[in-house]
Amino acid sequence: QVQLVESGGGLVQPGGSLRLSCAASGSIFSFYTMAWYRQAPGKRRELVATFTAGGSTNYADSVKGRFTVSKDSAKNTVYLQMNNLTPEDSAVYYCSALNSWGQGTQVTVSS
Repeated sequence: QVQLVESGGGLVQPGGSLRLSCAASGSIFSFYTMAWYRQAPGKRRELVATFTAGGSTNYADSVKGRFTVSKDSAKNTVYLQMNNLTPEDSAVYYCSALNSWGQGTQVTVSS
């Protein structure tokens, strides 16, 4: 079973940026699609972005133009660059691949 570890969350002011990382225990991102999800308190888990092994990306409408997924295959790591953050982006962010999930990282957008 693959292990995924997210990092990079924190507290940021509205309009600010954060970069989340998802490190995998193996080179799975070269072969499988990964996804970023988020879940805010009292809400369902929401798909934020996907990144295929071939490098194709897809984004939720709510984050298009603000979030960008990228990959460093040498480090077995996928990133989620989040710009122009709003309080509505506050949530626990998870990465997922091969039916495995990380533990999540908290993002709080607040002044």
